[in-house]
Amino acid sequence: MGSLAAADEPLPQLWYPPARRDNDIVDNYHGVLVPDPYRWMEELDSKEVKEFVDAQAAVANAVLSTCDHRGRLRGQLTALFDHPRFRAPFKRGGSYFYFHNPGLQPHSALYVQHGLGGEPEVLLDPNTFSDDATVSLSMIGVSDGGEHLAYGTSASGSDWITISVMRVRDRQHLPDKLSWVKFSRIAWTIDGLGFFYSRFPAPRDAGSQDSGIKTDVNLNHEVYYHFLGTDQSQDVLCWRDPDHPKYIYTPEVTEDGKYVILSVAETSEPVNKLYYCDLSALPHGLEGMKGSDHGHGMLPFVKLVDKFEACYGLIANDGTEFTLLTNKDAPRYKLSRVDVNKPQSWTDVLPEHEKAVLESACVVHGDKLMVNYLSDVKYVLQMRSLVTGELLHDIPIDIGTVNWISGRRVDSEVFIEFASFLTPGIIYRCDVSAEIPEMNIYREISVPGFDRTEFEAKQVFYPSKDGTKIPMFIVSKKNIKLDGSHPALLYGYGGFGVNMTPHFSVTRVVLMRNLGFVSCIANIRGGGEYGEDWHKAGSLANKQNCFDDFIAAGEFLVSAGYTNPTRLCIEGGSNGGLLVAACMNQRPDLFGCALAHVGVMDMLRFHKFTIGRAWTCDFGCSEKEEEFQWLIKYSPLHNVRRPWEKGGAAGAGAVNPRRGFGLQYPPTMLLTADHDDRVVPSHTLKFLATMQHVLRAGAEDSPQTNPIIARIERKSGHGCGRSTQKIIDEAADRYAFAAKMMGLAWID
Repeated sequence: MGSLAAADEPLPQLWYPPARRDNDIVDNYHGVLVPDPYRWMEELDSKEVKEFVDAQAAVANAVLSTCDHRGRLRGQLTALFDHPRFRAPFKRGGSYFYFHNPGLQPHSALYVQHGLGGEPEVLLDPNTFSDDATVSLSMIGVSDGGEHLAYGTSASGSDWITISVMRVRDRQHLPDKLSWVKFSRIAWTIDGLGFFYSRFPAPRDAGSQDSGIKTDVNLNHEVYYHFLGTDQSQDVLCWRDPDHPKYIYTPEVTEDGKYVILSVAETSEPVNKLYYCDLSALPHGLEGMKGSDHGHGMLPFVKLVDKFEACYGLIANDGTEFTLLTNKDAPRYKLSRVDVNKPQSWTDVLPEHEKAVLESACVVHGDKLMVNYLSDVKYVLQMRSLVTGELLHDIPIDIGTVNWISGRRVDSEVFIEFASFLTPGIIYRCDVSAEIPEMNIYREISVPGFDRTEFEAKQVFYPSKDGTKIPMFIVSKKNIKLDGSHPALLYGYGGFGVNMTPHFSVTRVVLMRNLGFVSCIANIRGGGEYGEDWHKAGSLANKQNCFDDFIAAGEFLVSAGYTNPTRLCIEGGSNGGLLVAACMNQRPDLFGCALAHVGVMDMLRFHKFTIGRAWTCDFGCSEKEEEFQWLIKYSPLHNVRRPWEKGGAAGAGAVNPRRGFGLQYPPTMLLTADHDDRVVPSHTLKFLATMQHVLRAGAEDSPQTNPIIARIERKSGHGCGRSTQKIIDEAADRYAFAAKMMGLAWID
């Protein structure tokens, strides 16, 4: 991309550490030979990998040390993060529980107050878990009466969880300690004597859960019931299925306490089987299951739905009548009802909407149903009848995102958590016993130094390569001149039916205010913004649509005058990291910087590590010939080409003679973490080594003068559970890098 304009210290000549290439490693995929010379990087605890990581960290530090805006960004981010943050409360017994961070605490603490007007008290403070804030609170479950709290902790961002239990009234910890928990929830029985949870068998070389990263495939998920005050070895095995080792189980207890529901999944696809067990019909209750021979005394679950044909989520039950949120013959979702005594007879309570997606439903105050629709990526709230589905009231809200609805059938109040691009957060309290429910502000989050009147947010629709209209949000300072001069940050995800909806970001405010960025979120196919059809249009054989949509977003921003390619930075994480890497491979000429977080970069081997096998629903699997042919075409690891060579990249012909566009890859920062056991770090390490090798980065005669670096976080994982300081430090680093590479001046 030619010389780099920079307002601060010039970039030093970079030397990249050579990575050993094992040319003997060649895989045969259906007659196609594919080399994998960096296979050794999959052994993450090896000395050689650690030396490679250390050497790459030195390169990244050398680059970051020249980025003068780094300190300014850290200072501004710290100042704006220093504001009180709250989550919506939830009620158990007569007590309210909620999370709160007064400002710069590493993690939010869990508070309790007895009654709505009671004095709040800290119940559990995750900031006391470790000296370096690397142990976080990953899940909680409060018993129905509010007497006990079960909570899960995670070390260094790992998906592995350890569950502990405390008594609420005196903060006394019980001796209970449950290990090897993963992809679980805590589901208390109504009597408060214990809870259901899910776990994997301990690995043969178990050690402790925080003793380094474990990348083995997770198989043989099991469901247990834990009685308070007992050792984990005495837990009751409730369900396992050795014939289907890939199944993942999520238990849930109905609000009336009568049933335990088991959702059974095999992949990340929105389909599941649904089993139920009538706890009241157990001859001696769960107590009678104690000491039963493993595998022979499991709960007598009834298989209500025993096919992976659709998604089924419990909304409520009235005795044997279950109301479920489902996409069965309804890609935009609907509510259906079935009597479990007549499992063949299903009726629709709330049919599929002709355009909007039914995101969630919550039963409150007896038979009232609060439903949350997504219409053109904007939320719509309604109160309906659970019995008939008829509309009772529209509940007005601004354009933004309903993050959570907190309410139960036994309560007459509902808390609604709302945010938008320019609204840091509002928690509404709604009295649903009133004839016309009113939304009253219970708490509003204020960010000192942020003035929303300085900014504006708009939604545009742009055409993709095949003509499909794609929505995109654009947030910027007000009344900017569309002269192509502004830096733009384009963010996307496009996978697994995940929605990218409006949310508030301190980081975004700093970028817009102090660096002049235009912030853009593209709702590309593969997401769930328009239901399952939109998701499927960007998965499996259609995955290229995601990349086409994202590239088209960049082209739109340039043609509309928001930015130009030298100032267009793309960013995404996880599946979005794959998105950024694939688009960078396909159109290196279009982007001025690329930031790819924890990306899935090796599309031929992702299924061989931890929970990667669950992603085959969106990607396919290289073990199947047809699907291999999809994957090999866009797998980032296997599609790095030299843009300066004929046919080297899709956009190589689009050369801008002033800047040498198309002649090299944009400045690139790959981000990963040493304890990421979701998308294991070897994805990023192998892609990094491949880019540096193929592009001959650092060589005197190589056209690739733009940096290709990696920021590798220590004692951290896929992104969950990071401390406030880690979030600030990483944001300062990556955006200081982008600002340096795109020659941006600081605006006071």
